[in-house]
Amino acid sequence: MTTTVFHNGAVFTADAARSWASAVAVVDGRIAAIGGSDAVTPFVRRADDVVDLDGRALWPAFHDAHAHPVNGGLERARCDLSGDSSAAGYTARIAEYLGSRPDREWVLGGGWSMEAFPGGRPTREALDAVTGDRLVYLPNRDHHSAWVNSRTLLLAGIDASTPDPADGRIERDSAGRPTGLLHEGAMDLVAARAPQPTQEEYDEGLREAQHHLHALGVVGWQDAMVRVQEPGPTVHESYLRAQAAGWLTAHVAGALWWDRDCDLTGVADQVAALAQRRDEARVAGSRYRTESVKIMQDGVVETFTAALLEPYLDRCGHRTANDGLSFLPVDVLDSATAALDAAGFGVHFHALGDRAVREVLDALTNARRLNGATGNRHHLAHLQVVDPADVPRFARLGATANLQALWACHEPQMDELSIPFLGSPRAERQYPFGDLHRAGATLAMGSDWPVSSPDPLAALHVAVNRTAPETPAAAPFLLEQALSLPVALAAYTAGSAHIDGIDDRSGSITVGKDADLVVLDRNPFAAPPCEIGEARVQRTYVAGRLVHAAG
Repeated sequence: MTTTVFHNGAVFTADAARSWASAVAVVDGRIAAIGGSDAVTPFVRRADDVVDLDGRALWPAFHDAHAHPVNGGLERARCDLSGDSSAAGYTARIAEYLGSRPDREWVLGGGWSMEAFPGGRPTREALDAVTGDRLVYLPNRDHHSAWVNSRTLLLAGIDASTPDPADGRIERDSAGRPTGLLHEGAMDLVAARAPQPTQEEYDEGLREAQHHLHALGVVGWQDAMVRVQEPGPTVHESYLRAQAAGWLTAHVAGALWWDRDCDLTGVADQVAALAQRRDEARVAGSRYRTESVKIMQDGVVETFTAALLEPYLDRCGHRTANDGLSFLPVDVLDSATAALDAAGFGVHFHALGDRAVREVLDALTNARRLNGATGNRHHLAHLQVVDPADVPRFARLGATANLQALWACHEPQMDELSIPFLGSPRAERQYPFGDLHRAGATLAMGSDWPVSSPDPLAALHVAVNRTAPETPAAAPFLLEQALSLPVALAAYTAGSAHIDGIDDRSGSITVGKDADLVVLDRNPFAAPPCEIGEARVQRTYVAGRLVHAAG
């Protein structure tokens, strides 16, 4: 029997009452006692480890409700552009990568930011100058666009006569020639020709991701894109292999990918195939489960592919003819949602624009009409623009608002590539976290890593301050939509554990639950809110096992 005691700290439990304590005892990986020093005194005598918190915080460990960790791990091992923020910095990193791999035909990786380029649009000529005749496929940080060079366009047969796919767009110059930037479904024109990761590379990506996330206090996540339709190596298989080998220490909820080429006639067959995969995962173990399905309903504002109720504006503030893309026709979305709900799946929706949000909420309304209140854990991720009329519907439908809080601040991508093209009043309704909370919606939080940093403390900082930790003096972005620290922290712990379906064992410090815990280097509740982002994780525990210790 192994016993660990934490005392003399600031323990935020994230339980239903949002209660506080100063001491916690853990026995054989589970929470055995919570309270003051008297509550843990009986355990001290036989404890294997007594941790004096000395006023520091002990919190439930974080659960990331929307991430792509294996891809994040892969990008860290490839041509990783996420550490730079300028066009010159990106080309320098690409040149350095090529210099160290002279025999590699393809340049793979990604992580560049649109804000580094005029109008958010890099060109093939800039890549040609540094890559020559190498082939290039570099998704940007949000993975809704990819940057390629001239030789890659030639290989893929993309020229002025190539039509845009139904679910994407080829960026073109004034003469109609491809510029080297591909959006959404157009990315697949190149991605299908690029070398796919081997199973061993996926495994290593998962190992790197788990190590990185544990160091940030994250012990569980929902992988928001687990493809199981294609033959060959998969992220799904890596999770199964890691679980079988015993080195998967995180709680992982895999959101199985919905093939959006599916029409009405194929809905039933696709649901049946996904249910078979879910049942196989259930037999394989409990660390990795696939109880949800990811439906991607629209794109992103920066590429004008987020689905909006009213069209985008142009640079002069004039209304355009473009109102974005709805990837699933409404009848297919309704049918798929109802069928998945009836099959017991929670549906994880990408819904960023206000039309996509409404279409998804309408689909959930239809599912409830057909199936009744099933209790499945449905949630809408991103929620950049939500029409005020739709805010109260989340609570009524039991749909969780899955927030990516790190995006809700002034940064060049927001100020230059979003606000001007949304216009007033729509730009003043972005990331309405406060409104959703006040309307009674259940909140969860995630990072969308590698789209943005997976650091939960940075996300909490933005959720509370509506400014980025690195620019504390910046004007807050729509401060009326800020959350209090207890509400935001509960969303990143208990709320995310809820949609992952493991709130019965993790997400809060509750007697009987797994001891999934983080120790911080301070107590953020005792400091000004503007210092939340300065806090750091010192220790991370999974079921009482120390999986990360700083230094």
